[in-house]
Amino acid sequence: MSPANAPGRQRGQHQGHQPGSKNTVNQRLTSKARRPVVENDDYAAFTHRILRAYARRVATGDIEALTRMTSLADDIEAAIRSAVTGLRDHGYSWAEIGSRLGVTRQAAQQHWGQS
Repeated sequence: MSPANAPGRQRGQHQGHQPGSKNTVNQRLTSKARRPVVENDDYAAFTHRILRAYARRVATGDIEALTRMTSLADDIEAAIRSAVTGLRDHGYSWAEIGSRLGVTRQAAQQHWGQS
């Protein structure tokens, strides 16, 4: 018989932490710590390769794809705006964002600061 079906226990009740019992919670799995940023360079490189391959395909005569390719520029701009908004929400300054983008803080704020 499982502990959940033990006599004297009502359905839905759980046993709390008993004094003297071992804590079996894996803190690495349940931690609320901020996760490190990983693989962004790999994602960026992969995306760059895809865009270059798409450009080569269009350049070899797939003129119908040209319109779809230009719409990617809008998607990329929206993704950058979302990323910048997220960075600002996490406390990054306009100076830090502008520095990474090779523009002044004022330029970054003017371009991505307005929703």
